[in-house]
Amino acid sequence: MTNFCENDSFRSIEYTDKLLNRLNRIEGQIRGLKKMVGNGSYCIDILTQSSAASAAINAFNKELLSQHIKTCVVNDIKKEHYEVVEELLKVIQKLMK
Repeated sequence: MTNFCENDSFRSIEYTDKLLNRLNRIEGQIRGLKKMVGNGSYCIDILTQSSAASAAINAFNKELLSQHIKTCVVNDIKKEHYEVVEELLKVIQKLMK
């Protein structure tokens, strides 16, 4: 599928930094999980941390998807590039698995 949106044109430095900060926190959570497993932590504690990391990834996805819809999708539809709707539906299906 052709990607019509000029992706980078919609991401300000501030927004990019915001996304990267979220990813850095998620990365820290994953490192913490690895350490917990390596240290033989209690399963419930590991699962609790894993759930928090999963929620953080979901929040990241929601933020990025929202921004994508508000910028790229709207812009593509204005340019009559309706293929973007099918692309959006496919990515939403992946996120909902």
